[in-house]
Amino acid sequence: MSRRPSRRPLSPATPSREASCERPMPPDGAILALDAMGVLYATGDDVGDLLVPFAHDKGSSAVAAEIEQAYLAASLGQIDAEEFWWQIGLDPRLEDDYLRRHRLADGVREFLAAAGTVFGTVCCISNDVSRWSAKLRRSFAIEASISPWLVSGDLGIRKPDERIYRQAIARLGVPASRLYFVDDRVKNLDAARQLGINTILFDPTGMATETPHLPIRRLGDLLDPRVLALAINDASL
Repeated sequence: MSRRPSRRPLSPATPSREASCERPMPPDGAILALDAMGVLYATGDDVGDLLVPFAHDKGSSAVAAEIEQAYLAASLGQIDAEEFWWQIGLDPRLEDDYLRRHRLADGVREFLAAAGTVFGTVCCISNDVSRWSAKLRRSFAIEASISPWLVSGDLGIRKPDERIYRQAIARLGVPASRLYFVDDRVKNLDAARQLGINTILFDPTGMATETPHLPIRRLGDLLDPRVLALAINDASL
């Protein structure tokens, strides 16, 4: 079997002949599912880059592995946010200080304002602590633009477990072929693609190597249906 050629980020201004002539166009009412960390929010590794440094700045004696273990339990809904902070030796009242270290990714507001011209629904599939997810989307005023929010802390399942994608398909009430999923982690996309979901790698640095997932450098690329057509999962045709 020959290897699948690598895909490179495309600009909607210059769609390839494959997108414009040979590929089917995305269906009306296509549904977009966005990851949160690294797609909606600027930091992809929120635990390593934000949470662990914050905990140590505030005096936690827990080592990184202990913080990560407690976070994993909280993001699966096994412990609540209050218990997470106590487990790493910090007062839960510091939570909002931590959440203020997050920032919205560039272009998100503009994309969400225009997404309705292409997508029937924009939802989110996120690995996160339930309360943190709710606070962040409200503080950045994006909650109303995205629905439903499918958060691991509510579902008890984390990406890349295929069950979270099956729940998304069931919740949305559509076949996998109508769902376009954007994530910055290949392993999360690999699992979704196995179910027939159309997968898109968010790669703002343009450093992606060979991948079966369509790489894009900005969310605005998805507003051109000719570019979006390149993400169509061949297995779903």
